[in-house]
Amino acid sequence: MNAAAADMIADSSRAARYARCVKMSKKTEWQIDRDLLRDRTFDFSRKFLPDGLSLVDDLSFLAPDEARLLSQIQGRTYAYIFGLVERFISAKMLERGRAKVLGDQLALEGLVRFSNEEIKHQELFRRMEEMIGAHMAPGYRQVADPNDVARVVLASSTWSVLALTCHIELFVQSHYDKSIAPREELCPVFKDVFMYHWKDECQHVMLDELEWTDEHAKLSPSERDQAVEDLIALVVAVDGILQAQSKSDANYFVRNVGRTISAEEALQIEATVLTAYRWQYIISGVQHRHFGRLLTSMTTPEQIARIQAALAPIMPS
Repeated sequence: MNAAAADMIADSSRAARYARCVKMSKKTEWQIDRDLLRDRTFDFSRKFLPDGLSLVDDLSFLAPDEARLLSQIQGRTYAYIFGLVERFISAKMLERGRAKVLGDQLALEGLVRFSNEEIKHQELFRRMEEMIGAHMAPGYRQVADPNDVARVVLASSTWSVLALTCHIELFVQSHYDKSIAPREELCPVFKDVFMYHWKDECQHVMLDELEWTDEHAKLSPSERDQAVEDLIALVVAVDGILQAQSKSDANYFVRNVGRTISAEEALQIEATVLTAYRWQYIISGVQHRHFGRLLTSMTTPEQIARIQAALAPIMPS
């Protein structure tokens, strides 16, 4: 097979994948009030995040109602963090779509629908965080502004932003499939939010991969090397947000748990929440097999070694 024929087959395969994404998006289209909320509210007699994500079961000194409160605080932050990352994801996909306005119309439609769905997710997570917050004591703090974060992220190379986006949307699927969906004890509305979110992210991951590999093909070796450095910097920045938010959330819990928490317990709570957030938003994506395969296929062994060295301080022993 000559190179021209191979390129035609590759182009046909990519077109089919864009078409599949559009078809899936139309088939699974949903609305926040009509399909998801349906005038329902969050059930505060139940946990929000499952123990496999919140790690509250590692804190054996907490009573059941205390563990439930900590899972609800983490659930509120889960909504906030997803709303935060959706801001830069939707902006990047709108940018990718603009580049295809006079080109591949299937790819354009896929990216426009992707962007619209991410904007819907932003609204959903804003409303979710407000609904949860209305039933919690004052003093909860969001440590980073979504627009400020988006400006920093979007100043990085497109390759690195698409890599981070693919990483996020893969762990969204993993969280729902492995941890949220199987747990019957969780708040039903909380579970449904992430079921509907999962529905959209299943096709978004395919678009992420298409756009990331497309961008990769355009770069020179030196540009790819800089993109790896940008990705490392973005992960470090994410970890900085997680460190600040976990400290804030742990302090908020200690202030509102309804009993005196010892200094030793407070330190354990703060460390556990940080470990949980690093697992939720970094490690579970890094360890996703498909992300590993994609990243390895677009990097050199030396670049992978640099990424691993940067991640080493936050990875579990």
